[in-house]
Amino acid sequence: MEDYRESEFPLLSWISKNPSEMAESPLFILSCLIAGLVGIFTIFYTAFQWRRNINGSWMKAIARSKKNPKTRNKVPAAPHTWALETVSRGKSLKCCVCLKSISPSQTLGPIVASERFFNRCSICGAAAHLSCSSSAHKDCKCASMFGYPHVVHQWAVRWTEVADQPDESYFCSYCEEPSSFLGGSPIWCCLWCQQLVHVDCHANMFNETGDICDLGPFRRLILSPLYVKEFNRGGLLSSITQGANEIASSVRASIICQSKKYKHSKEKHESGTSAETSNGDVVGDTTTECTADSHQVNGNIDENCSSGVNREGADQHQDSGVKKLISIPSFKRSSSINQKDESQLIGQKYELTDLPPDARPLLVFINKKSGAQRGDSLRQRLNLLLNPVQVVELSSTEGPEVGLHLFRRVPHFRILVCGGDGTVGWVLDTIDKQNYVSPPPVAILPAGTGNDLARVLSWGGGLGSVERQGGLCTLLHDIEQAAVTILDRWKVSIVNQQGKLLEPPKFLNNYLGVGCDAKVALEIHNMREENPEKFYNQFMNKVLYAREGARSIMDWTFADFPWQVRVEVDGVEIEVPEDAEGVLVANIGSYMGGVDLWQNEDEHYDNFDPQSMHDKMLEVVGISGTWHLGKLQVGLSKARRLAQGQLIKIHLFAAFPVQIDGEPWYQQPCTLTITHHGQAFMLKRAAEEPLGHAAAIIADVLENAESNKVIDASQKRALLQEMAIRLS
Repeated sequence: MEDYRESEFPLLSWISKNPSEMAESPLFILSCLIAGLVGIFTIFYTAFQWRRNINGSWMKAIARSKKNPKTRNKVPAAPHTWALETVSRGKSLKCCVCLKSISPSQTLGPIVASERFFNRCSICGAAAHLSCSSSAHKDCKCASMFGYPHVVHQWAVRWTEVADQPDESYFCSYCEEPSSFLGGSPIWCCLWCQQLVHVDCHANMFNETGDICDLGPFRRLILSPLYVKEFNRGGLLSSITQGANEIASSVRASIICQSKKYKHSKEKHESGTSAETSNGDVVGDTTTECTADSHQVNGNIDENCSSGVNREGADQHQDSGVKKLISIPSFKRSSSINQKDESQLIGQKYELTDLPPDARPLLVFINKKSGAQRGDSLRQRLNLLLNPVQVVELSSTEGPEVGLHLFRRVPHFRILVCGGDGTVGWVLDTIDKQNYVSPPPVAILPAGTGNDLARVLSWGGGLGSVERQGGLCTLLHDIEQAAVTILDRWKVSIVNQQGKLLEPPKFLNNYLGVGCDAKVALEIHNMREENPEKFYNQFMNKVLYAREGARSIMDWTFADFPWQVRVEVDGVEIEVPEDAEGVLVANIGSYMGGVDLWQNEDEHYDNFDPQSMHDKMLEVVGISGTWHLGKLQVGLSKARRLAQGQLIKIHLFAAFPVQIDGEPWYQQPCTLTITHHGQAFMLKRAAEEPLGHAAAIIADVLENAESNKVIDASQKRALLQEMAIRLS
């Protein structure tokens, strides 16, 4: 009894204190603090759940309004273009059919194979479960409205947050009230002009404007769907074919599922006992194949599943279960059925007709394998802002010919290349082969590692600079206002001592390097081929370049370089310095991510002219080694000027690494002959130039003059060349 009273004593003594003493007690203060924190946390959690429920309610209301026949717009139905993605990329997304979260609920058991992936539309960004995608409404962005008198608004749910929109676009275009989910009425978004409207305001807006869409601020760059003709659309035959494809897909999925189960049971019977974990893996793979095949609908999932799975195959951050799912034979077979790239399907499916003379659409090429590895994200964002037909993805099997063939009847258009310097050279080579009288000018969205040509043309050094300057909307505005300039292009012939051509000529836009710099580029290239997962963004690419360069500092491989190389410029032999370990031939004022090799402002060289990318001259400089390259990168040294000229010959008496615009290879003894090939029209950001806006206006006037047949294409080309030279 005494022990009980002693244990009760501290509590009784604390209670017996007066209020002032209790307030000064540390225990009382601590308990109040904990109670306050719990209360604040409860309030925030309740508000979060309330906002989440409100958002879900508005989403359901929007979906119901879309299903209502009275509110449907008479717009051609367009099915979604599904592509597989892992659930790790869809944590904040909701299914456009069942309106439930894409991420699976937390369960104690293993995740079902079908829940590891979901379908994502590569055009509008809508997401759907594999089991729901076949029931999705055909309300995606319609690329063709051929035969309609005018473009109509295509209202849809904004399934993804558009980061490229200005702040003023987040208001209802009719009542000018905020268009937040908490603002009252559900919201629709036009997939063409990006305008937002409350569902309650749509009826009044329709009565006043007739739902006519003006395509928004980028109407000149957008390929109007009125002039896009789609082949083999609709009809009884296509319906029968579509139904047959669905039946065949279901039957094929069932057959493969049964065959896999039979094969698994047979192997288990032959091998006897096996580890329990191995059996679990095989059963999981079999189930996954059946699930994946059973959800292939309308033929779209076949081609997009293969591309989506290949993308995820390069993602090394997924777990082992995802990797095993990626490598299953079912998806490989699916990709073998549809070998054609999506860009090729676009080229065969659509045709452009009867464009007005003042149309200036933009043709976009995207190389998703460039250094930034963000091609999928860029394509979806551009699909939302432009017509999906004008956005073409480049691949190893389909080049820029597909997009240029689609635009063959467009008199005036511009090109945007989303990639690195190698991708730009690929597009320029293809343009040369088309034999344009006046070729289209090319702008660059820097998505590579060095992006030297984009730096010279003031488009920035990477995607980060584009985002900081306003995103894709600002970029599209700058392309429309850009000035046309000229870029010299050079042909590199590789011949032996007898003058015989060893391989087809290569083309140079930026620079050519022989020696130490090409060795670093070659080592990085080999590393990229062996371990592509290490090159997942621009920053890591530069880190790997720096690491390989540091390894080569103490490398004396090119100690005899001056005696194994002979350089001729315009028929005159140039002395190579004895400490040189490399020679660079430059056409532009940017190398290795922004290094200016020639430095026009340097006054120590009075016998050389300033460098220009359209003066039909090349500059030759010497490099003293990898350590010299590192000091050039940080601005602590300068390259040694050797010569300027129009005809460059580099005689190699030993095998050396060589690179052209960042594309390296190991070259046996030969002679490299560099001659002028031609000139390409490029677009330069006008905001960075004092006379840029004047040049942009003159280019537009010349295009209008050609459209009105005041001048012809050859005269316009000559005037553009003269203007670019005088205003630069």
